[in-house]
Amino acid sequence: MEMPGAIRKLLEESTITTKPETMAVPAVAPILRMVLLGDNQGQVQVISRSDDLLDLADLNQQLGRDLHLVSQNDYARVRKQTGLHEIPALPALTGWPTIVDRRVRETDRVTIEPAGDNTRLTLTQAEFRELAGQAEERAFCVPVSDIRVNLESPERDREQLFSAIQRFTGLRIRQRLEDTLELPPLPESAQRIIHLRVNPNAKMGDLVEIVESDPSLAAQVVSWASSSFYAAAGQVRSVHDAVSRILGFDLVMNLAMGLSLGRTLNPPTDHPRGFVGYWQQAIWQAQAAGVLASLMPRDRRPAFGLAYLGGLLHNFGYLVLAQVFPPHFRLACRHWEVNRHLDTSLVEHHLLGVTREQLAAELMANWGMPEEVIVALRYQKHLDYRGQHETYAQLLWLGRQLLNERGLGIGPREVIPDGLYAHLGLDQGDVAEKFDALVASRDSVVAMAGMMSNG
Repeated sequence: MEMPGAIRKLLEESTITTKPETMAVPAVAPILRMVLLGDNQGQVQVISRSDDLLDLADLNQQLGRDLHLVSQNDYARVRKQTGLHEIPALPALTGWPTIVDRRVRETDRVTIEPAGDNTRLTLTQAEFRELAGQAEERAFCVPVSDIRVNLESPERDREQLFSAIQRFTGLRIRQRLEDTLELPPLPESAQRIIHLRVNPNAKMGDLVEIVESDPSLAAQVVSWASSSFYAAAGQVRSVHDAVSRILGFDLVMNLAMGLSLGRTLNPPTDHPRGFVGYWQQAIWQAQAAGVLASLMPRDRRPAFGLAYLGGLLHNFGYLVLAQVFPPHFRLACRHWEVNRHLDTSLVEHHLLGVTREQLAAELMANWGMPEEVIVALRYQKHLDYRGQHETYAQLLWLGRQLLNERGLGIGPREVIPDGLYAHLGLDQGDVAEKFDALVASRDSVVAMAGMMSNG
């Protein structure tokens, strides 16, 4: 297979005779990755195994530096210099000072990918050391297998949450969770919508009254109904018109709920670079969950509104992390950036001992949110969860991966099990067609997210 010129030249100048192999065959040795870092002292590149978490705080402490991921402009400059779309773990390509994690040498061979178009290199340790040149060796990574995210024991969530609060903040533990976290009170509109949701006699007029009592919310609902995403016929003149003719009772209730809760917390001023923004991610996941729910057989279909709300609130714990752990949130941002290959829950548990999913589920339970939404948020990354309302969590997991397949980049990409579609009663072809259409409407989704963030 054709190998890029920069890599071919690098191998020709060495004593290595290894030939590239197709990536269709599973790698026989640990895959290495290289991350480009920099600070005011200069730039370095670090190499580690792809199944390890790069502990940036530990590395910086060892070096007495403040390294962080290089800017997109710096990375683009390196790509242009090498002629490569992505920079593989071959340090001589850049010539930057190199630091290799000690765990890299624990196996006889290592794998470099991509080494070309759908190709990889499997090197002996001696061959890799030749290519690494004068690289410095340090221990700064943590095996993912050592990070025990609490998936099986939700009864320990509050214990872990309070432990993190005591260790990393000056907050006092109070009787009410929202008081402990020192969160602002829920907006009156959100409280009224929560009460309306559990009212079996709720009518459309009740919802319209709540929305109209909040001018910002009312303007938002009319804007949604008028957006190209819904292609409404005729002008939308009022909240009542938006609810009755275009959006419907459930959708307005859940959009209003998501916006009201999102407005309780200020968006963080620091955020991880290269990640999909909070509201855009919320709209993508909500639409994805709604599409999947609507495609399920009627006798097994979950409530559309609750599936949509679960998607809309799936990342609410991100806002809570920023509110409760400000200095450590900045640290988490830097770690998310250099560990994009790992789920965010692994970084959060390693740094804080609690994840955004645990935080959000505990808070939603405290606020009296529907159990279906609580389960969806708590188990959205745990596909093996089995219990009441498991379908809601499975729809969030599947929706995320279907969006990732189409290039959205909402977390690391995972393989969708063959039996999941059948388990949910979904036709894989129909799902693919609907998601292709959803992603094709990207501009409308981004516009809706902009409405939410500007609300």
